[in-house]
Amino acid sequence: MIKRARLGVFGYFWLCGLVIGVWAASLPALDDRLDLGTGRTGTVLLLVSLGALVSMQGAGRVADRFSSRRLCLVSGPLHPLLLLGPALSGSYEALLVWAFVFGLGFGLLEIGMNAHAVEVEERYARPIMSAFHGMWSLGGALAGLVTAAALRSGLGVGALLTATALAGAVLMLLPGRFLLRDRLAREPAEAKESGDGRRPPVKGAVALLGIVVFAGSVSEGAAMDWAAMHARRVLDAGPDLAPLAFTVFSVAMTTMRFLGDRLRGRLGSARTLRLAGVLAASGYALVMLAPALGGAAMGCAWAGWALVGTGLATVVPVVFSTVGASQEAAGRALALVTTFGYCGLLAGPAVIGHLADATSLPAALAVPACLAVFVALAGPRAITSLTHPRPVRRHTDRDHLDVLSPNLPKP
Repeated sequence: MIKRARLGVFGYFWLCGLVIGVWAASLPALDDRLDLGTGRTGTVLLLVSLGALVSMQGAGRVADRFSSRRLCLVSGPLHPLLLLGPALSGSYEALLVWAFVFGLGFGLLEIGMNAHAVEVEERYARPIMSAFHGMWSLGGALAGLVTAAALRSGLGVGALLTATALAGAVLMLLPGRFLLRDRLAREPAEAKESGDGRRPPVKGAVALLGIVVFAGSVSEGAAMDWAAMHARRVLDAGPDLAPLAFTVFSVAMTTMRFLGDRLRGRLGSARTLRLAGVLAASGYALVMLAPALGGAAMGCAWAGWALVGTGLATVVPVVFSTVGASQEAAGRALALVTTFGYCGLLAGPAVIGHLADATSLPAALAVPACLAVFVALAGPRAITSLTHPRPVRRHTDRDHLDVLSPNLPKP
């Protein structure tokens, strides 16, 4: 049963990555069809993210009240089906509306499948969260290849998105059959103070982990959007070599997501998060050092981006797993940290761009480097606060007697 549930969650992550990947890879063709331009395309992407952020808030409550399984069963087919809107949009204004609606569907599925992944991992008795996110990355990589082949063969972008919407909706019905049917019983938060006087996890630690995810997402977004640009503008790489910087980062991140569960099983969540921040910060240091190395600059930068991808790969899976397992209202807690993460992905590239205009791109990359250091320092502390609450001194009858009658002899 539990292995079947794991396969079901794998299916949701893979298919979600595939649908999002087709959407992202189709944007240049949509740009050609509707004459969007870079500014309008950016607005379309922003509305997708805003739609996701809006629906995530309600999705967490739905998962807690009705179960993550039910949320997956509804949002799974709905998410790809909403691609029909962008596929059939004949104007920029219509695309804006449907981009927001498509984002709403993505936010619902994002919370549903992550919340169910937490339940499966808790019953599996060993870390498996990172591999789920690795499947999402594989789905996105396959989507890029499929989209390129389809468009090269002469298939129009509208037809491609329509086919993806219909096929995706049907395929999303399959993994739902394998999900857990019974909810994971969790002790109410008010009753979690145990006999040894341990205090239940505090909301502040969850919020701090949300900020850790924000920091990691800013660092990830900076790498995704600026790795190739750094190679081209700062290291003077040719048009054929510059994109390899992003490729190195992406391959390293995907690979580490499939290895991250074993690493977390050996080191624990806190030390894994510390290592993640150290590796990412070291990678950014190599990237900033690269321009001073002459002929070895590209090799140094590639090594740096590989370290950045390797480190950041485990941040989100570790935080999601820890937060979801430590809270009775896992859906709402995951919605909170996911919102932080999306804000980081939205804000990161823009902040780096404006700082680069004001100073230089190498100087601007010091921001994600510092945020990676923050992940290494703050992440383990927040993890420990959730998983090993501080003991509380319990009052006894003798303490009560001391307070009321301090001069009386003790019994």
